[in-house]
Amino acid sequence: MATAFNFTKTELLKLPVPDKGMMTYKDTKEKGLSLYVTSKGARTFFIRKRINGRDERIILGSFPDVTVEQARKKALSAKAKVADGKHPHLEKRRLREETTFGELFHEYLERYSKRNKRSWKYDEREVNKFLSHWFKRKISTITQHEVRELQEKLYKENGMYQANRILERIRAIYNKAIEWGWEGSNPAKGIKKFKEKSRDRFIQPNELPLLFQALEIEENKTAKDYILMSLMTGARKANVLGMRWDQISWERHEWRIPETKNGEPVTIPLIQQAMELLEQRRRKTNKPWVFPSATGQDHYKDPKKAWDRIRQRATIALWQQTPEHVKLIEDVEKALQKNDNYGYTVLKLFKAILEEAKKRKIDLPVGLTDIRLHDIRRTVGSYQAITGASLPIIGKSLGHKSQQATQIYSRLHLDPVRAAMETASEAMFKFGTKE
Repeated sequence: MATAFNFTKTELLKLPVPDKGMMTYKDTKEKGLSLYVTSKGARTFFIRKRINGRDERIILGSFPDVTVEQARKKALSAKAKVADGKHPHLEKRRLREETTFGELFHEYLERYSKRNKRSWKYDEREVNKFLSHWFKRKISTITQHEVRELQEKLYKENGMYQANRILERIRAIYNKAIEWGWEGSNPAKGIKKFKEKSRDRFIQPNELPLLFQALEIEENKTAKDYILMSLMTGARKANVLGMRWDQISWERHEWRIPETKNGEPVTIPLIQQAMELLEQRRRKTNKPWVFPSATGQDHYKDPKKAWDRIRQRATIALWQQTPEHVKLIEDVEKALQKNDNYGYTVLKLFKAILEEAKKRKIDLPVGLTDIRLHDIRRTVGSYQAITGASLPIIGKSLGHKSQQATQIYSRLHLDPVRAAMETASEAMFKFGTKE
C-alpha cells in the first residue's frame, strides 16, 4: 500500500531511492495525486483513473521540474478532462498519429484537386511556394492567428489577390479534411478576404492604333497571331493558346472550345479576318495546334515577353505624341546608339527612357503598360457594348455563365452573336488602322 502524506518539496526530496522497482506515494492534499520513485532516482507525478473500464495511469510530469503546486493543478485539470470524456494520453497519441499539413495537402491534391479542378496545377504551385513551411506541422497545431498573420504578410509582400487566393486554398484544404472525417476545426474559418476591386481596364480608342502598330512590327509571329486571334474572338488566354485545328469548322466559320473555365463547351463564331489568319497559319504548320510551341511538341505557352515588347513599343509611341517627351526619347536613343554598336532592344530603350525621365523629373503616363493579356477579352466585350450589343449577346459571345441569364443565352442563335462580333471587330480594326 502506498504511503500517504502532504506533498512538499522538502519531503519529496527526502524520499529514498529503492534498490529495484519503484515506490509509490500519495498526496493527502489533492485527492488522486501520486508520485513514484524509481531505482534510478526518477520522481514522477501521476494520477490513476478508470477509463473505458481500464485502470489508466496519466503522467503529469517529473519532480522537481514540475513543482508540487503545479502537479496539483495538473491533477485537477486531468481529472476534469476525464470527467468530460477526454483522455489526455489519447489526445497526445492522436496528435502523434495525426496527419501533417504536407500529407493532407498531398491527399487533397490527388484525391480532390486533380480530379475536379482544371486549375489544380495552380494549387500545387501556390501551396508549395507559400505554405511549404507548414508541411511538417500537425494540422491541428496551425492556428487561426497564424493564418491571419500569413494573410497579412502575403498582402504586404505579394498583393491582395495572392493573399486572398492562399486563404481560399487553406480553407478548402481544411474543409476537405473535415469532410473526410477529421474532427478538428478549420483555422481559416472566420477570416475575411481583403475586398477586391473589379478590374475595368480595356484598350481605349486612342490606344488601339498604337497597339496595332506595335503588333505589326512584333518579331514573334506566333505571339502576334495569338493576340490578333484573342482580339477577334474574346476567348480566354488558355483557350486561344490551346486552339486546335480539329476544333475549327471551316464550313460554318466556328470554333468549338470543348471545355472552358466554367467546365462547359462554347462555340465561338469566327469573323472573316479570323478565318484568313487561320488559313495563313494552316499553310505553315502540320501540328495539331494553331499556335504550336517552338519544338512542336505542345502548344505555345507564354506570350508574356512578346506582350511586354508590344506594350512598351505602344507606350513609347504614346509618349512621342507629347513634344516634351519627344526630346527626351530622342536624347535617350542617341545615347544608346552611341554606346551600343550592336543595337538595343525595346526593353532596354524603355528602361532607359524611364531612368532619364526620373533624372529630369518628367512624369510619364503609364500608357499601355498596365494592360494585361486578360484585358483583351474585356476589350472585346467593351467594344460590343460600345457598338450597341445587348448584355445577353455579349455574355453569349464571351461564354459567360450566369444562373439568371443562362436560359436567355441558350435561346440565342449564333447569327446575332456573329453580327455583334463583326461590328465590334470592324470598330477595333478601324480605330487600330486609321492613319
